[in-house]
Amino acid sequence: MTSSASPDPRTGAEALLIGLKSSGVDYMFANAGTDFPPVIEALASLPSASVPVPVTAPHETAAVAMAHGFYLVTGRPQSVMVHVNVGLANAVMGVLNAASDNVPLVMMSGRTPLTEIGRAGGRVSPIQYGQEMFDQTALVREAVKFDYELRYPEQGGPLAARAVSIAMSEPRGPVYLSLPREPLTAQIGERVSDSSPRPSAIAAAPDAGAVAEAARLLDAAERPLIICQRGDTEGRLAAALSALGARHGIGTVEPFVVRNLLASDDLVALGYAPGLSKNADVIVVVDSGVPWIASLHAPGSDAKVIHIGTDPQFTRMPMRGFPAALSITGDPAATIAAIDAAMTPAKDTLTRRLTDLTDRGQSRRAAMDRTVEAARAADPMGAEWLSRCLSDVMDDDAVIFSELGLVPGAMRIKGPNRLFSNPHSGGLGWAFGAALGAQLARPGKLTIAAMGDGSYIFANPVACHQIAEALELPILVIVKNNGMWNAVRRSVVGGYPDGAAVKANTMPLTSLSPVPDFVQIAGASRAHAERVTRAQDLPDALARALSVIREDGRAALLDVQVAVSDAH
Repeated sequence: MTSSASPDPRTGAEALLIGLKSSGVDYMFANAGTDFPPVIEALASLPSASVPVPVTAPHETAAVAMAHGFYLVTGRPQSVMVHVNVGLANAVMGVLNAASDNVPLVMMSGRTPLTEIGRAGGRVSPIQYGQEMFDQTALVREAVKFDYELRYPEQGGPLAARAVSIAMSEPRGPVYLSLPREPLTAQIGERVSDSSPRPSAIAAAPDAGAVAEAARLLDAAERPLIICQRGDTEGRLAAALSALGARHGIGTVEPFVVRNLLASDDLVALGYAPGLSKNADVIVVVDSGVPWIASLHAPGSDAKVIHIGTDPQFTRMPMRGFPAALSITGDPAATIAAIDAAMTPAKDTLTRRLTDLTDRGQSRRAAMDRTVEAARAADPMGAEWLSRCLSDVMDDDAVIFSELGLVPGAMRIKGPNRLFSNPHSGGLGWAFGAALGAQLARPGKLTIAAMGDGSYIFANPVACHQIAEALELPILVIVKNNGMWNAVRRSVVGGYPDGAAVKANTMPLTSLSPVPDFVQIAGASRAHAERVTRAQDLPDALARALSVIREDGRAALLDVQVAVSDAH
């Protein structure tokens, strides 16, 4: 039976939607097609409180990114449904991003009808032959934790509950449901199954012996270091790292950051540079898939490396060769807290470590202030100045999604989960949609999407601006415009520093010239839009944009001309 608060479902589609809502899924971001009639009918027939809110997304990239961003600011998984194999193909990149970032979401697509005659929901169109695949799920199977194809209508509710439970079980990640039209359309009759929520599996407690050994190594270390690239949505890990660092004099660096942890002025914050691993003698790697680049930043051969996480070996990565003296499976925040409680460093060691942290923090911040000032004085401005100006307009509730757009070290970040960077999967076009999802979850709070010009194009900006206007999501969009795919250019420079491509007037396959008029693209959906070419004009332009967002409830875009950089 279903929950007493939910109606009894009559069809497979109704059972699926009721099951999703019962399991805590508030939204279904959807790009509909001819497989959707039973879903649309169910949405129109059932009480709105018993089903996820349907959100029309004009492109699948935006739909998946919105679910991703919604989770990052709430900790609650959402659902996405797209049109058979073609819609799923467009959504694959977003699923790869979610898998890389351990973001739970229920990815669904219709499956072209299986039958030609004799069943409700069967084939009635030529495309339902052309879109049939032998294994549609193969498009996403490698990226998801669980997949299943709905076979009978009464499975809808319990299948939804199982899917959400698995997605939220540690380590978290996306799941996939294939939904043929026949079981979505079919009547359930009396065969109603239990669709009540299923509990998710929580992370195991860390092994006490392993915790004791980690504490012993850290107590004796001369140059201990913690590396962490992402925290949890509640900020528990950030608090645990700050507490351990302050008590025992151990700093945390956030190289290749995905979800920021520490405030910029936290005593134990060591910034974002990956090279600190080279000089450490004991390194704690916390939930970080790529703590350093082995050819550039590897620690010494005698360094002891401790890996911590719900999957500390990142078993879904085919090749990952970082050394390990100890691997501890457990909730990262709980494990760090346990190590904190077990540590007893000598008093003189602690004093030396704390003094070193203070000195390093002051030196790092002073050096970055000089870099920011140089970026302000440059023409075009440097990305460090853009990053500093954006962090300065962020209040305590503001969040920013960065996709090849910002320099984290130049920002003055106020706490954990303020900066979300594109996942290491590298599926571009993510930040705009993710910011829209975050704004949907946090009405009235400032959400910023900062991305390179190439990433803005990848985001299907016409679709994203339409969503912003349709749903009244007044986000601030920043386009870091350097007229090229600079990440590609930098890769060529790194690989062939004296090569012909570097010496060419225009490097092949990197230029975006002629650059589109991004201001007009935003203006087509009634957003406030400006182009900023001078560093001294940026603060006032930001003030005008924020005024429109707060007073008119409209989105705003600033197309900011930024210098090409070899560093970022």
